[in-house]
Amino acid sequence: MERRDKVNYYLDLADVVSKRSTCLRRRYGAVIVKNDEVISTGYVGAPRGRKNCTDMGYCLRQKMQIPRGERYELCRSVHAEMNAIISASRDKMIGSTLYLAGREVDTGEYVKNSCSCSMCKRQIINAGISHVIIRDTQDEYRILDVEDWIKNDESLEGTFGY
Repeated sequence: MERRDKVNYYLDLADVVSKRSTCLRRRYGAVIVKNDEVISTGYVGAPRGRKNCTDMGYCLRQKMQIPRGERYELCRSVHAEMNAIISASRDKMIGSTLYLAGREVDTGEYVKNSCSCSMCKRQIINAGISHVIIRDTQDEYRILDVEDWIKNDESLEGTFGY
């Protein structure tokens, strides 16, 4: 049996974490790793104690036909990246890598052209995370340098979605 490379190993972990997601649109999992040690994990879900979309049986953003990447203030969920960051201390996250895997709920396929939303990008920057690795297929991924998000601030342009 061939041994799985480390990047896909951590992306596989993020994919497993995503199975706890309660979003009716997309299932995301995040794993923060530093020096080959898992620091934290997170998945998409409503704040503790609040009803999840899976409990309610509907998604307000879906009902309102809001495009992906827009109007997150209407979303009940805390994103996977945010939940992973909330569960870790900043000193452990400085220089770390966040692994992100997302799947469409209705098809089970990986989310195409996936990327962290603008709110998550801000939190990733402030957490001191250096890289975000996003799964595109079972074996393919993109490595994003967080420094590029600082240099190329899309919020100055008013860019929506991703």
